[in-house]
Amino acid sequence: MDFTVRPVRPEEYERAGELVAGAYLADGLLTFGEDDGYVHELRDVRRRATAERAEVLVAVDGDGRAEGGRLLGSVTFVTAGSPFAELSGAGEGEFRMLAVAREARGRGVGEALVRACLDRARELGARRMVLSSTPDMAPAHRLYGRLGFVRTPERDWYPLPDLPLWAFVADL
Repeated sequence: MDFTVRPVRPEEYERAGELVAGAYLADGLLTFGEDDGYVHELRDVRRRATAERAEVLVAVDGDGRAEGGRLLGSVTFVTAGSPFAELSGAGEGEFRMLAVAREARGRGVGEALVRACLDRARELGARRMVLSSTPDMAPAHRLYGRLGFVRTPERDWYPLPDLPLWAFVADL
């Protein structure tokens, strides 16, 4: 790999937030574009990175030590009880807001970020990892399947009446 996955640094909060919001906007995942209320949550990396039971990980070009390294992707890992947990229950880890910069796609960044979350869940003694995804995110669904996630319709949910979120679960 020509990049490193590590925890986000405070000086990267703004850049990481713009990366995540930018990816969601570019992929048409926000119904109301810049006016979508969720875009503000995507940009608020500081809040996620400093929240209890939440960690923001980033993929950075090179060895990740240099300041100002180019951010390639980001993900938020949470455990049950986190203010950012949507699906996770006791003994489960969860990840959210996975995003890879367009120019970094195809380099294995998304897979590395998901694997880092799986590793973190195992370190914490979790038995399962869960996630939510919109039905139209087929490339992400293929990645999840390769990494052992199984579609779990009984855990699907609707944060808004017209926004179904599919659940995926992987045993660790």
